[in-house]
This record gives sequence, C-alpha cells and structure tokens, in this order.
Amino acid sequence: MAGERILVIDDSAEVRQVLRDMILEPAGYRVLEASDGAEGLRLVLGEKPDLLILDEQMPGMTGVQVLQALKEQELSVPVIFMTAHGSEGLAVQAFRLGVRDYVIKPFEPEEMARAIERALEEVRLRRERDRLVERLEEANRRLERQLQELNTLYSIGRSVTSLLNLETVLTRVVEAAVFLTRAEEGILLLAEPETGDLVLRAAKDLEERQAKGLRIRVQDSLAGQVMESGEPLLATTGQVKVATGYLVRSLIYAPLRMPERGVTGILGVTNRKTERPFTTHDVQLLSALADYAAVAVENARLYEETETGRRKLEAVLWETEEAVIILDPQLRILLCNPAAGAALGLPPDAVGQPASEVIAESALQELFRVIKKAQRTLHAQVTVPSGRTYSAQLTPVEGVGYALMMQDITHLKELDRVKSEFVFTVSHDLRTPLTTIRGYVDLLERVGPLNDQQRTFVERVRVSILHITDLIGDLLDLGRIEAGYDLEMEPLHLEGIIDAVVEEFLPLAEEKQQELRWERSPLPLIRGNPRRLRQVMENLLSNAIKYTQEGGWIAVEAAEDDGHIVIRVADNGVGIPLADQPYIFERFYRAQMEGTEEVEGTGLGLAIVKSVIERHGGRVWVESRPGVGSVFTFVLHAME
Repeated sequence: MAGERILVIDDSAEVRQVLRDMILEPAGYRVLEASDGAEGLRLVLGEKPDLLILDEQMPGMTGVQVLQALKEQELSVPVIFMTAHGSEGLAVQAFRLGVRDYVIKPFEPEEMARAIERALEEVRLRRERDRLVERLEEANRRLERQLQELNTLYSIGRSVTSLLNLETVLTRVVEAAVFLTRAEEGILLLAEPETGDLVLRAAKDLEERQAKGLRIRVQDSLAGQVMESGEPLLATTGQVKVATGYLVRSLIYAPLRMPERGVTGILGVTNRKTERPFTTHDVQLLSALADYAAVAVENARLYEETETGRRKLEAVLWETEEAVIILDPQLRILLCNPAAGAALGLPPDAVGQPASEVIAESALQELFRVIKKAQRTLHAQVTVPSGRTYSAQLTPVEGVGYALMMQDITHLKELDRVKSEFVFTVSHDLRTPLTTIRGYVDLLERVGPLNDQQRTFVERVRVSILHITDLIGDLLDLGRIEAGYDLEMEPLHLEGIIDAVVEEFLPLAEEKQQELRWERSPLPLIRGNPRRLRQVMENLLSNAIKYTQEGGWIAVEAAEDDGHIVIRVADNGVGIPLADQPYIFERFYRAQMEGTEEVEGTGLGLAIVKSVIERHGGRVWVESRPGVGSVFTFVLHAME
C-alpha cells in the first residue's frame, strides 16, 4: 500500500532531498518537509501525517524535544528516529518516547525503506482493525435498536436472526408474518440489482401458478410506491392488484429498510378470499418482521462476505510456505497452517491446546514464556528436528492474541556457511603468492645496492606483507573456529594458560612501563581447547597493552562463581566509546578513538575471542568508559 503522508523533519536539505527523491516519492508516498523541529511540530499538529522521519541534531528544537512534545500532547504518530552519533542511551531514550525505529546516518536507501515499511505496517493494521471494529459496532447498534422495538416478537425474531442461510431466513419470516397477521398468503420480494424489479424469493400458501415467475415492476404499482416512499402500505379496497391476474381483497406491504442501503425489498401478506380486513396493529407486526427480515438479509450478506474473506485468508495461509500459528491471549492455538504443523511436527489435534504443551522447541518455549510480560515482537532462531532452520517472530495482535510466523532461512544459513568457506579458501590460497612476494623483496638487496628511499619503500612492503599475513591467519583461524575445526576439548586448568600468556606479554608491558598484574589462584577444571583459550587470552592482553598509555596498568583476574569460571582483563587505557561497544566483537570493526590511529591490528581479534568463547558454551562482554579504561569479561562452565 502507498499514498501515506510522510513528514521529514531534518535541517539538512540534502537529507530531505535524498529521502524524498530516492525513497519516498518513488514508492508512492506523499512527502511533507520541515527544516527544524518547531516547524515540524506545527505540521504534525496541522497535517496529521501517517509517519514522521525525525532527525536528532537540529538547531533550536532537537529531535528528542520534538518527541517529548508529541508525548505531552498525546499525539500518536509513528516515528523513525535518525541520528549521526547513535548511542545506547540515546536509543533507549528515543524508544521510551515512542519511537518505532532507529536509523543511524549514513544509511542505505534499502535500510530506510525497510524501516518505513515496518512502521507503516503497524499503522495499516491498526486502521484495518479500527475499520472492522467500527463495522461490527455499527451492526451491533442496529441490532440493539431493532431488538428494543420488537420486544413483543422477541422469540420469533431471535429464531429468525439466528439463521444465516438466506433462503431459510426468508421462508421463516414469511411463515411468521402469515401466522401473526392470520393472513391467507405471504410473500417476500427482493429488488433485483440489475433491473430494480421485485422478484419473489419466498412465499407461504401461495398458489403455484401465482408463485411461478412472480415479478413486479416498480413503476405504477403499489409495491413501487412502498419502495419509493419507504413507508408501509395498508390496502383494503376490496379488489387490490398485486400483479397481472393476481387480485386480492386486502394486503399489507412493509419495506425492508437498511439505514445505509435504503429499501431492499418488500414483505407482504394478503387475503384473497376472506373479507377480514387487516388492522394497523397488523401493519406494526409486519413492519417489525420486515425490520427483522432486513437485518437477517444483511446479516446473511455480511456473513457471506465474511465467510468468503475467511476462506480466502484460510486458502492463503494454507498455501503459503511460511509457517503461521495464531494464538489466543492464553497462548492456546487458534489456527495452524500445514507448513507450521509440518515444520514443528504438531499433532492433528493441536488446535485448541496450549502452545507450550504441543511445541517442544526450546527457543519457542522461551518466547512463549516472556511474551506476556514483554508485549512486543520477539524474535528467535529455531532449528527443528528435520534439521531446517527458521527465523521465528512472535507478535502481539490486539483483540486476537499473538501471531507466530516462521520463515525458513536454511538456505541463508547455508549461504553463510558457503561464504565462510569461500573466505577460508581464498585466505588460504593467498599465502603462496605472499610468500613469493616476501622472498623477492628479501632478495632485492642481494642483487644490487639500494638507496635510502628504496630501502624505505622495501620496508613498507615488508610491513604490509606482514599485516596481510596476520589478517589471513586471523581469517583462517576464525573460519576454522566457526566450522568447529581444531576444537578438540580436554580437561584443563585455565590458570596455567593465563600464567604462560602473562609471562609472554610481560616484556612488552615493561617496554611501555606498564604494570601487568596477575595473582594466580587454583581454579576448577574446565573442558576446553588449550590452544584456542590461549589465543583468547593473547588477544585480550595484546589489546589491553596496545590501548593503554605508557605508565598505565593491566590486571588479569580469575575466580570461581557458582559453578562458573569468571575471567576479567582490565586496564586503565583509553576506553571504548559507548556507541562502539555493541559492535566491537564484529569482524573488522575497530572503534575510532583519539590517539589510537597508529595502533596496528586486523579487526578480527575480538571476533575470534567471541567465537571461541561461544564454542566453549560461554559468553563474553565488555564494560568501558572513555578515558577511564575497559574490562573484558568471559565466563565458562566449570566441570562437575
């Protein structure tokens, strides 16, 4: 869906132009723009946009101040928050103020387009929900009014309106009309959409020759008068014409009225032989039944539309390859498509049962456990017994419960594996040409003298070759670790590994006049790979020494805590900016800090640390403050 109005508030004309010309207008959205927060707030109040794209840093009124103003005025508009210097604190503040998404500049157009689609999807779902609720409320109001007016016909009306089969409903209404008015015959005619003529849809005690093909033209007929006026008609003239060849002594016509659709048909009763005239009381009874009949016809129509929509939805869910499960607020299964049943191995009678009792996957069990408290969309990665991997999303759905959607990402996992293997292979194959280059560089001085500038260039080549060699080595190590190679586990004491690494790095610390602290204490056995755990300690100590100034200190601590071994490597170095901390364990990510530009590294050391620790069933994290220092901590399970 497109056509929504999106307000962009940013003091940068270039950013507004990029959003307008590259993302919003090509997608069919209508764009509003503001160059500062105050102007943007006025547009929000006046124009009521469907979505707000808001920059943080603006002169005058900042993005956060705009969010606070929107919250104070209780304006509910989804917001995508843009910032050029994202931080965890800013993100938390923004989301507490109602932000739907958080985008860090510079961003890719595809990233912003996805964020916009996510934000607007919630708006569209809410509007659709409101439309459905409004429609149901209107139907309920109509029904309540009619029930109050027809209290004397309650039992008959309840029977009639409880039926959704249109032919059955119409027959019951005509039978009730004949019974209540003590008429000889009863007819119910509905307007034909194509011609406007009234066509017989149900009859009681009508002779077959009269009923066969009964059609009444609206022009110049009593039925037409009722259709036009919308008022009931009582005729007792002695000879009343219903249709050609169909004469009666008296009749009543009552219109079938719908507030929004007008008169859709006529309910009539006639006396052909008896001279008993109908009374105004009979008119009231017939009008009441006609109102019931109109509601019943509309209910049948709405039911048919709803049933058609349900069948279409069911067909879509049944045919889609994605696994979909709908849950009620108590997390009982309301609907489960075949893809979900097959993926999770659910029993045939899963519908109606608690999801936690029929779904065994631990990752989904955890989602079910926390969703009621979280009341937000939760994500998990699920590997089912067949070996396939799914990306699961459990979302609260107001008025229904929860929707669990699982997308098969097995092929993506396989692509990631192939990519890792490719990097591993390429890195491995690069070693031979690098060795050749290194050999020829070393031979240059043997074939003739070099001047000072040439020697400088040759040395730079050597340094670059060493850097590339280190990078390739780290890539190969990371590939082996992620593939599970070279990870044979054995019982070991971690303090012995720490002893050896500290002794190895002590000369490097002394060269920078740093104090390297380590007090050995006995630790329980763990199951681990000594070579990889040594690599973890080497990477952490190497970083601590490199990023700590001369005269600083580095401390290594190890202790047992409730069946776990906790290792900390602390320093009083330059520290890590808060905005960089969530990403420092990613491949090739290096935090930018003043004074560290010359520090060498491949950007893979901490990625190796994280991969090794997770392969050992542990976890690793960092606590850091710029200018104060950092503490890297990892936890491993002790052997029982």
